[in-house]
Amino acid sequence: MNHLLYGLAANPALPPDLLDRMVALSVAADPDDDDATMLDLALGDRTDLGRARAQALASRDEATAVRLAYGGQLDADDVDPVKWPGPAVALLDEGIDRPEWARLLAVHPDPGVRWRLASCPGLPPDVVETLAADPDTGVVAELALWATTTEVATRLALHPHAEVRYSAALNEAADPAVLAALITGEGLEPAVSCLVCDAKDVPFTHHPYCPDPDCELRPGAECDGAHGSTVLETWERAARNPSTPAGAAASLAGHPSMLVRWALAERSDLPREVHARLAEDPVPAVREAVAGNPAVGEELVRALASNPSQEVRRAVAHHPDLPLDVLADLARSTRIGPVLLPRIAAATPRELTELAGSRHGAVRMLVAQRRDLPPALRDALATDPDAAVVASVAPHPGLSEERLRAMVAAHDGRVAAGVAANPDVPGALLAELARREPPVRKALKAIAVHPHATAEALLPCLADSKAARFAAGHPALTPAVLVGLLADADWQVVEAAAANPSLPPSVMEDLVRRYTDPGVTRPVS
Repeated sequence: MNHLLYGLAANPALPPDLLDRMVALSVAADPDDDDATMLDLALGDRTDLGRARAQALASRDEATAVRLAYGGQLDADDVDPVKWPGPAVALLDEGIDRPEWARLLAVHPDPGVRWRLASCPGLPPDVVETLAADPDTGVVAELALWATTTEVATRLALHPHAEVRYSAALNEAADPAVLAALITGEGLEPAVSCLVCDAKDVPFTHHPYCPDPDCELRPGAECDGAHGSTVLETWERAARNPSTPAGAAASLAGHPSMLVRWALAERSDLPREVHARLAEDPVPAVREAVAGNPAVGEELVRALASNPSQEVRRAVAHHPDLPLDVLADLARSTRIGPVLLPRIAAATPRELTELAGSRHGAVRMLVAQRRDLPPALRDALATDPDAAVVASVAPHPGLSEERLRAMVAAHDGRVAAGVAANPDVPGALLAELARREPPVRKALKAIAVHPHATAEALLPCLADSKAARFAAGHPALTPAVLVGLLADADWQVVEAAAANPSLPPSVMEDLVRRYTDPGVTRPVS
C-alpha cells in the first residue's frame, strides 16, 4: 500500500463501489500492518461510510472498532461488550445509556479497561463505588480525577495512596476544605504509599530519561519514605485548582518550586500582594503568567510593561484591560506579531480611530488586524505608507479589486501574502501574484488554499515545496495535472492529489484495481 491509497480513501468523490472494495481490502489486511492502519484511519473519517461498511471495518480488530465508536460510526447494537470491551467503553465515554455495560466492565479482568471506564461520564453510583474500591491504584486515581460528586471526589482526596490524592487535587468537585488540607496538611493523615515506593526500595530517584520502555514512573519521581515528588505535584495541582481556597493557595507563593509558583500566577482570586510578589519572580515564565492574568490590576500591568523580558511584555500586550497608552508603548518596544490583541478587539470606534492615527506604524498595524473595521478606516489603512500596516489590513473583507491591485502596486511582494489571503480577491489577481518573480512563498501557500484560485494560479504553487501539498488538493486543478501529481516525489502531494475530488473516476477505478484485483502489478510504495 502507499499514499495513493490513503488519499483515495479520503476522497469525497470516491464512487460507492470503489469505497466498498477499499473497505474489503482493509478488512483483509494484516491487523499488525501499519499501512492498513493508516487506511483504516482514512476510511473511518469519511462521512459517507455507512453502518454496513463501519461494521465491516470494525471486524478487523478492536483498535479500529474503538476509533469508529469514538467517531460516531458505531452504535450500541454494533458492539458486544464482552467480546469488545474497548469500543463499549468508547461508547460509554460518548454518553450512551447502557448502565449494564458499565457494571460488567467495572469488574473486567483487564485493569486497562477499568481505568478507561473510570473517566466515563454518568456512571451509575454502584459502578463508581466498585471503581473506588478497585485493587489497582491507577483505576482509583483515574476515578479521583473525573469523579463528579463532591462526596466521592472528597473521599478520594483523603485516600491513603499519594497517587490518588495527586489526581483528586485537580478535581474541582472536591470539597474546598480538603483541597486546602492537601496543601497545609492540617487534619490530614500522611499518605501511606506512592507509586515510587510501591515499585522500588526507598530512597529512590527515578532518572528523568529512564531507558526502560515499560517503566510507568514519571520522570524525576522520587521517594525517601515521605513520597516527596508526588506530594510536590499534588501541591502544584491543588494550587491550580480554582476550588482550592485562595488563602491556602497563596501560602505557596514563596515555594521553591517554579511549577508551584507558575500555577499560582494563573489564579485570578489571589490577593493583590501575592500577584505583586509573583510579578517579581526570578523566573520569566512566572512573571509572564502574571502579566497575562485578567485579574491583575492596572498598576501591576504598567509595571510589567517595562519588564526586561520580551515574553513578559508580550503577555502584557495580550491583557484584556490593557490601557491604550501602555499598548502604544509596547507596540514600539515589543515584537507582538500580526495578531488581534484582546484590547484591540474590544476597542470602540473612537478608540480605533485614535489608534489608527498614531504616528507609529506598529500601532496602526495592530488596528489593521481587526476584520470588522468601518469601511472608511479600513480603506485609509489600505493606503498607509507603511507596508506592514497594508499587509495587515490586506486580508480584510470588502476591499475592492482596484484597491487590492493598488496595494500590490505600491508595496509589491511585501503585501502579496496578505492580498492573496483576502476572501474577495479575484482569480485573475491570484494568478498574477502566483507568477510574480521572485515568488513570495507565503503568498503561494495562501493561493494554494484560496477558493477563487484558478488552475493557472495553482501551477506556480505546485513548484513550491511547501505550497505544493495544499495546491494538489485544490479542486480547480485540471485532471491532466492531477494525474501527473500521483507520481510526485513528495508523498504529501501524492496523497492530496489522490484525495482531490476532481480526480477522474476512471483514474480512481484504475488505482483501486491495482490493489484489489489479483494478478495486477502494484506500484512500489
